[in-house]
Amino acid sequence: MTIELDVEPESRGERLDVLLAAALGSRSRAQRLIVAGRVLVDGAIVRKNHRVGGGERVAVDDSPQESVAPDGDAPVASFAVALEDEHLIVVDKPAGVVVHPARGHREGTLAQALAGRAAGGEDAWRAGIVHRLDRNTSGLLVVAKSDAVHRALKQAMAKREVRREYLALVEGRPPSRSGTIEAPIGRDRRQRVLMSTDSDAPKDAVTHFEIERALPRATLLRVRLQTGRTHQIRVHLRAIGHPVCGDPEYGHKGLYGLERQFLHAARLVFSHPLTGASVDIASPLPADLRAALERAAA
Repeated sequence: MTIELDVEPESRGERLDVLLAAALGSRSRAQRLIVAGRVLVDGAIVRKNHRVGGGERVAVDDSPQESVAPDGDAPVASFAVALEDEHLIVVDKPAGVVVHPARGHREGTLAQALAGRAAGGEDAWRAGIVHRLDRNTSGLLVVAKSDAVHRALKQAMAKREVRREYLALVEGRPPSRSGTIEAPIGRDRRQRVLMSTDSDAPKDAVTHFEIERALPRATLLRVRLQTGRTHQIRVHLRAIGHPVCGDPEYGHKGLYGLERQFLHAARLVFSHPLTGASVDIASPLPADLRAALERAAA
C-alpha cells in the first residue's frame, strides 16, 4: 500500500518522521521506512531527520516486505517471552544475545529479532528498547510497542520507579549481609573498552546488594540497581574486592566451570505504563548458572 500526502505550509520546519508518525502509528515506524528508502519527498529519498519545507508531496511505500538478512544467512536471536500484551513485551534474554546492533555485532541482535513487533524511541535500529543487558548477562528486560509506552517506561526508569534485581555469584564474602556501593563509573583511563571507577569522565552510580546464600569460597548476592551505567554491577563488585565469578573482563574467567560471568537479571517490577497494574516478573537461573552454583556449594 502506498500512502501519499501533501505537506501543508504550516508544517514548514517539522521533522519528516514526526509528520508521518500519526499516519503510520508511531515515529519509530516512520523512521524505519525512511531509513529503508521507502519514503520519497517530491520523488527523492531523504534522511530520517529531514525537515519539510511545506508544499512537498510525500509518498510512503507501506506495503508488507519480506524480511531478508543482509548477508543472506544472518543468525536470528532467540529469546523467551515472560509477558506480552498489546503495549509491551518482557523478554527473558539468554546469554550470548546482543540487545541491539553495535560495533562488532551488526546482526543477530534482539532488536532485529523484534523488528515489526517492538516500536518506540528515537532510533529505528533499536526500536522499543528501553534498557539493555550485557551480551553474556541473561534475564529480563522490558521492550515497548509504541512511542507512548517507550516514553513512559524511560521516564519510569529515570525516576527509579522500575525495580531491577540481579543474582550474582561473587568471589569471597562481603563483610556485611547488605550494603550500598556509591562510586561514579566511566571509561577506564587506560583500557578504553572497559568501565571503571578510575575514569576521567565518571557518572554517578549506585548499587545495592544483600547476601542471598553464603558458600564456602563464594557468595550469591541479590543486587538491585539504582542507576544503570554500563557494566555497573560488574565494576562495582570488583571495586569492593568481590568480582563476579567467571567474569572475563573484571574477574577471573572460568571459575566453577563458567563460560561467562555469573550475572542474571532475575526480577523486574514496575507499574504498567497504561493500565497502572503492578507487573512483577521473576526469571529462574538458567542451567549453566545452576550448575556453577552447585559446584561452588560443594
